[in-house]
Amino acid sequence: MNEFTRRGFLGTAAAVGGATVVGGATVVGTAGPSAAAPAAPATAEAAEAAVPAAAKGGACGAPTGLVQVDRTDRRYRDLVSRGFNGRFRGNPDTVYVVHTADQVVDAVNQALDAGRRIAVRSGGHCFEGFVDDPAVRAVIDMSEMRQISYDPAKRAFAVEPGATLGETYRSLYLNWGVTIPAGVCPQVGVGGHVLGGGYGPLSRRDGVVADHLYAVEVVVVDASGRARKVVATSAANDPNRELWWAHTGGGGGNFGIVTRYWFRTPGATGTDPSALLPKAPESTLRHLVTWDWSALTEKAFTRIIDNHGAWHQRNSVADTPYASLHSVFYLNSRAAGQILLDVQIDGGLAGAEGLLTDFVAAINEGTGVEPAVQRSTEPWLRATLANKFDTGGFDRTKSKGAYLRKPWTAAQVATLYRYLGADSQVWGEVSLYSYGAKVNSVPETATATAQRDSIIKVWMSATWMDPAQDDANLVWIREIYRDVFATTGGVPVPGDRTEGTFINYPDIDLTDPRWNTSGVPWHTLYYKGNYARLQKVKARWDPKNVFRHALSVRLPD
Repeated sequence: MNEFTRRGFLGTAAAVGGATVVGGATVVGTAGPSAAAPAAPATAEAAEAAVPAAAKGGACGAPTGLVQVDRTDRRYRDLVSRGFNGRFRGNPDTVYVVHTADQVVDAVNQALDAGRRIAVRSGGHCFEGFVDDPAVRAVIDMSEMRQISYDPAKRAFAVEPGATLGETYRSLYLNWGVTIPAGVCPQVGVGGHVLGGGYGPLSRRDGVVADHLYAVEVVVVDASGRARKVVATSAANDPNRELWWAHTGGGGGNFGIVTRYWFRTPGATGTDPSALLPKAPESTLRHLVTWDWSALTEKAFTRIIDNHGAWHQRNSVADTPYASLHSVFYLNSRAAGQILLDVQIDGGLAGAEGLLTDFVAAINEGTGVEPAVQRSTEPWLRATLANKFDTGGFDRTKSKGAYLRKPWTAAQVATLYRYLGADSQVWGEVSLYSYGAKVNSVPETATATAQRDSIIKVWMSATWMDPAQDDANLVWIREIYRDVFATTGGVPVPGDRTEGTFINYPDIDLTDPRWNTSGVPWHTLYYKGNYARLQKVKARWDPKNVFRHALSVRLPD
């Protein structure tokens, strides 16, 4: 089918298809229905002892040893150029390719002994240059840690951070019929995505992915300066529980290195693995709706955006019949030729076709413009794995984000039209993601993901090829963001209409008073009232500030 990916800046449909090949997905075993649920570990030592064999060296034969790559190694260029954003390329002294948690401990200790600043990479999709910072001298590459298994001792699914979302979806679904409500791009690594409280097409139905995180295994560096493994769970009696909490939306590169996640839906009972995470949809029913810029007047554009916001304001409570509906509205700049609404719903839901048709009609009502609509139905896994993303060489990018509690104001819509509708060669985009519903049923302090009262998530970006175009594109994305949020100091301050922004859309401009004139610090935009609690976790588990970057949680004063 023709697919317009999440990063729709390319402006034209690209042919995609096929299935993701999954390596390293291992079924460790399942517990029978008569097995009793184990008690939560009472101490950190007991928790560490409960880590399954796969986390300590692999369940399928002898593990590969720690791999150390320096600049003279032919593998070096491949490893240091894995980052998504071509604006940044690192030059570390060493890249450690790790396969087990013990190897991560060894790599961290070696780097510390050599006085090298550490960064961690799993999927490599960070929008900013945190891993490629010139100050980083040692990169720990997690991409070979990709096992996916069921852990009967924890009644939870264990996923290593190097696994991609596509591999995780495929293994969970084919082996147990379940899934997690994570992101749309199958190439994204689980590692950083979960840490930021990742979301995706099933989040309105099932919440964010961090809502289903039961436990983490983390390599931390204590006050003595030595690395060690710690397991932290959501269990109320776990002394390490705050470390678990910080990993439910606190962002990557803050507290240590996650070497394993365990997923189980809160309140799930029994020992049948197929009942411990959400069921995957039966199929994906999808409409791709496009409006040509040549047919869009400002009046029509405004009506479409107003309709879109009003619909989400009406249909974002937890029990909405539209909870399974997910849409991404790609408001591409005029240079791309079109704006596109990509909307999908569980095809097995009663009345799914009518719900989807009614949604599209509601968005287009009163515009006087007839969009083109492509309709498709595919098995869920095939549709999910088909969302592969290729930059097509447009690998230089700058991104910004926001959460909307209410629809755009008239002034904001006029600003969007002024920038997006201009006759410019900048290939910019403002993407509007359906949000809310089940996400908003969780208290904002229950996890580190604090934004629990929004109806739309916003991702703004500019993407280009030529380094000579850096300045023009950076100016465009910075100015549209500043002007859209002009009444709150150029940023989406948590308040009546907006709720801050998303740590997985990191934006170092939020620390710059030239672009953030609100007087509200960057960490409030990302974490709201949860930041002080995150700082306490930082002080306990990373007291020497080993894990840091431009937007990392700071040690308390």
